[in-house]
Amino acid sequence: MDVMGHDEEGAVGAPFYRPQGDECDVFAHAHALGLPLLLKGPTGCGKTRLVSHMAARLGRPLYTVACHDDLSAADLIGRYLLKGGETVWVDGPLTRAVREGAICYLDEVVEARKDVTVVLHPLTDDRRRLLIDRTGEDLTAAPGFMLVASYNPGYQNILKTLKPSTRQRFLSIAIDFAPPDQETAIVAAESGLAADRVAPLVRLAGKLRALKGQDLEEGVSTRLLVYGATLIAQGMPVERAVRAALIEPLTDDAEVKRGLLDLFTAVFG
Repeated sequence: MDVMGHDEEGAVGAPFYRPQGDECDVFAHAHALGLPLLLKGPTGCGKTRLVSHMAARLGRPLYTVACHDDLSAADLIGRYLLKGGETVWVDGPLTRAVREGAICYLDEVVEARKDVTVVLHPLTDDRRRLLIDRTGEDLTAAPGFMLVASYNPGYQNILKTLKPSTRQRFLSIAIDFAPPDQETAIVAAESGLAADRVAPLVRLAGKLRALKGQDLEEGVSTRLLVYGATLIAQGMPVERAVRAALIEPLTDDAEVKRGLLDLFTAVFG
């Protein structure tokens, strides 16, 4: 693919992704130049879909790692395991990506243990190297390798944030929820529900997102909108679908849920 290629919504075989701006071009440039990329944005706004879409467009294998509190450097690099009575080395997803020239995507990287960033630093500069202490290997990333990471700035606190020394090793793109007309088109395309029936769901989502930091910790994701629209497209009554997809996932507080249902009534009548 030409680095300056068009941001088509769905290249052949690629997961559907509708660009909000120039993020596809930035991603393609970063890949062509071997530069690491950091995606910043709220939960469910399309970060993971962007990575899957671009991996398919660029024709690269993709290794996705969902980071969590217990994720260690060994989980990414690999470890010795017993197989058939023998102890054998098994590559982790990061090592496989380095060997194959694949894209390695670390979703919510700030959730991982601190030793992970030590491993990442040599891969995010001109060395593009991965040292495997356990085997003594010093790997140089194969052509096509790209390191992509993401995180949700809204969940950051003093204990879980990226150090400036790490952040400044990455190119960075801020991704937010798409504007209402674009989000309506995205949800309609993903769910099969007509756009005129999706539009009220998107309006409701906007009102729910306005409650973030007040009654809700996080606004409703585009992913949940797709779930709700899919239920409606399959014949579920709208209120029941909204309860299951847009209200219950956001809160356990009975009073807050009643308030969210009032918003539903105000939007849908």
